Formats: sequence, C-alpha cells, structure tokens
Amino acid sequence: MYQMYGVVPPMVTPFRENGEVDYESLKTLVNFLSEHVDGLFINGSYGGGVLMTEEERRAVAETTVNTAAGRVPVTVHVGTADSLSAARLVDHAASCGATAVAAVGPYYFKHSKDEIIHYYDALVKAARGRVPVYVYNNPQFQGYPMDLELIRQLKEQAGVSGVKDATFDIQTMAKYMRLLKSDTFDVALGTEAMWLSACVLGCRAFIPGIANAFPEICKKMFEEGISGDYEACRKTQFEVNEMREIMYLARSTQLAIYAMLEIRGIVSCYPRAPFIPATQEEKAHIRSRLQQLGLI
Repeated sequence: MYQMYGVVPPMVTPFRENGEVDYESLKTLVNFLSEHVDGLFINGSYGGGVLMTEEERRAVAETTVNTAAGRVPVTVHVGTADSLSAARLVDHAASCGATAVAAVGPYYFKHSKDEIIHYYDALVKAARGRVPVYVYNNPQFQGYPMDLELIRQLKEQAGVSGVKDATFDIQTMAKYMRLLKSDTFDVALGTEAMWLSACVLGCRAFIPGIANAFPEICKKMFEEGISGDYEACRKTQFEVNEMREIMYLARSTQLAIYAMLEIRGIVSCYPRAPFIPATQEEKAHIRSRLQQLGLI
C-alpha cells in the first residue's frame, strides 16, 4: 500500500481575477513543482478545495494528474460537509489516476464520533481498495479535535490507511508514531514547522505550504533529516521557520504563497473570493524580507 514520502506540498489552486480556475497557470505550477518535490497534495486548505464546486474539484484533479504524468504521486483532498459528495470525489480521484485521497473531518456541524466514523467508512467503501484514504486531522478547519482513540477507531473500524497530522502538536505526532504507525497505516506531518522533530520520531513525509514557492529549501531540509544530519537540518529548520514568519506579513499564509509565487516569477494568479489578494504594500514587505534572507 502506498505511503507518503518526502516533500508533498499542499498545492495552491491558481485562479483568474474573475474567480475562474486558471488551468494554464495550474499546469505551470504542477510542472514546476514536479521537478522539485516528491508528491502533490491538492484541493486542500491551500488549494481552496472547499471554495470550488464539485465539478471544478474534479477538473483540477484531472488536470493535475495528467500534467504530473506520473512524475510525482498526487493525493487529492476530497473532504466535504457530507458523505455523499465526498464519496463521489473519492471515486473520481481513484478513476482519474490519483495515488491517494485525504479528507478533513466533516465540517460545519459538530459531529459525534459514530458519525465521523460513518463518514470515513463511506469514503473507504467508495475507494474500493483502489486508493488509500487518509484522515486529514485539522481541528482548526473541521471545527473540532479528533483524539487518538478516534483516529485508532478510524483505522480499525473504517479502514483508513493513514493520517495527515495538522494539529501542530508534537506530542500528538509522537503518539501517532508510537501507537498507530505501521506498514499499513501511514503518518504524515501537515506542516514544515516541525519537520526535524517529526523526522527524529520516524516520520517520513511532510506537507509544507512554503514549498509551493520554495520547494528547494524544503527538499534540502527533508534530505538532511532523513539522512540523520540533524545539525544541518536544525539550521535549515530555523531558516524555514523564519520563512514561515514572512508568510504572516499577508493576512493569511495562503495569500502569502500567492504573493511569493508572483514575486519569484513562477505564476501570477489570484486566490478565490472571498479571499482578497495581498496588497502591493504587503507584497513589498514580503519581497524585502525574502531579499534579506537571500532567497530572491
């Protein structure tokens, strides 16, 4: 069974100023990233999946898989507020050649544990063994925490194959690695901010937002950690965390990534409304800090 490995950025979805998906810029970004990373995680938080229609999410998945053309595995986020829509997206992702799917817990309503298990059970059944199903545990965006026992139940009862941990809690990651990680259950870190710590615990993949625009330093950090060069990895980790601070010069880290992609000359595109693009002043501050760090 497939398990994530390496640097797997949560790819942003490029939009035009009028809000339509910019498929040409999407192809450009996929081609750029495919030369530098180990996989792509699409239609998630950075990708604005919940801001798109089901048809758009399908089209973005198809375009990404076709453009990547086997160079890197593609994990498609399929999370929705309801089981039926998410199950349809699972089936489509598996049919169009995705390597794996992931889903944030059903959001908006506060669900019981039994309801959450029922939700993921529907996704695993829709996958029909064609792709592994990951839990994307993001308490901030799903609106509630999923504790260790619930993740264990999702593994044992629903049959999910892994978890993307976006709790930003190293103790939670440590418990996942100690109690859940196995040859049949994967644990991937949902941020670049704690790679060194997670790597020491045995994690083998992380999903870094900053890698949309600067995949090279994330790849460097991964290789230092995975090879056991922790002194070098610690230095790079501090550099990456300083880059994360730059992301907060915009009103959200996602908006900063769109700005960084433009500043670096990779693609020039927009987030989807109601998000408002970074202002010229914010972009100037971001550019200045990137120059100070020698990144551009």
